[in-house]
Amino acid sequence: MVTRTDSSSPPSAVPDAVADVPGLLRFETMPRAEALSLAGRMSKESFSYEEVYGEYVTVHQYIDAPPEAVFEYLTDERHLDEYTYSTRDVRPTDRPGLFVGRDPLLDDETKIYLRIESDRRALNVDLHCAWDQGEELWMIYLHRIVPAQTVLGKPGSVVIWTNCRHPYYDKNPYPELASSPDRPWVGDMWSLFYAGHTVEMQNLKKILEHRHGGEAA
Repeated sequence: MVTRTDSSSPPSAVPDAVADVPGLLRFETMPRAEALSLAGRMSKESFSYEEVYGEYVTVHQYIDAPPEAVFEYLTDERHLDEYTYSTRDVRPTDRPGLFVGRDPLLDDETKIYLRIESDRRALNVDLHCAWDQGEELWMIYLHRIVPAQTVLGKPGSVVIWTNCRHPYYDKNPYPELASSPDRPWVGDMWSLFYAGHTVEMQNLKKILEHRHGGEAA
C-alpha cells in the first residue's frame, strides 16, 4: 500500500495491468504542475480545420423533442428527403433493407445507396451509404440520441452525429461507376463537411421541433 504524505507528489505505484504500457500520462507518473503545464500547451485560442475535423467530423444539437420521436424520424428513410440537403427520391431496391436515391450535390445523375441500422434501446441510428454502388456502403453517418434530461437536466434530446474519414474519401474506389468521368468526388468536399452537416442538423432540429416541440416536457 502506498502512503501519500505530500498531495503534490504522486505515488510511485502504477497498476500492474498497465505497468508495461509506455507513454501513459497519469497522476502517478506526471506531477500536477507538469500536467497542468502540458494541458496549457495543448490548449490554444484557435485550431485549424484539419486539427479539429481532419479525421472525424462531429456535429451536435439540442432538439426540443422526445428522444423516441427523434429515433423514429431518423430510422425512416423517407425523411432523408426532408432534412438532408440533397438526398432525394429514396426507394427500396430488390435487396431487403437496401435503398437507392439521387444525390444531386455535385451533378444531376449521381445515385446514392443506403441502409439504416438502428438500436432502439441504445437510441443509436447509423446511416450506411455510398455513391454509385450498393455493395460496399462505406460512408457511415453515426447518430447517437441522448435524453437531454440525463445530460442537460431538461426535457428533449441531444443528437450527436459523427462521420469518420474513411480512406475512400480521398480516392474513389469505383471511378468506372461514376455518373460522368469529370464528376467531382464526395471526398473533395471533406473541408465542407462540418458546414454541410451543421445545416442538415439545423434542418433536423427545425422539423422535429415544429412537429414535436414542447412534447418533451
